[in-house]
Amino acid sequence: MKVELSRFKVKAGKSEKVDEWMAFLNEHMEEVLLTLNDEKMYVETIFREIQEDSEFLYWYSVQGEGGSEVTDSHHEIDKQHLAFWEACIDEEYLPVDLKPEAVMIQESIQREMKRG
Repeated sequence: MKVELSRFKVKAGKSEKVDEWMAFLNEHMEEVLLTLNDEKMYVETIFREIQEDSEFLYWYSVQGEGGSEVTDSHHEIDKQHLAFWEACIDEEYLPVDLKPEAVMIQESIQREMKRG
């Protein structure tokens, strides 16, 4: 099981595109959730933060082992998600991966994830 929290910087001037991206994901949540099975992604949450003149997106996820990569997905929704990523995320800014210090997931949920 992988538990991750990573911070990515949004390209300058792309806040409205991020608004569009997040609206797109929320409006197509049923399709988005279907793609998570292939990735063995049990939880994925995107947070947004604005600090002074910079904007960041944080990805929090809980993923099982052996899932497919989103870049290998055959789902059209993932292709659109990746296009938004390319348009909005500043690849020159190295992502920040925060280190989990305590992972608190009920044993019954962990067992279910391992069976998944």
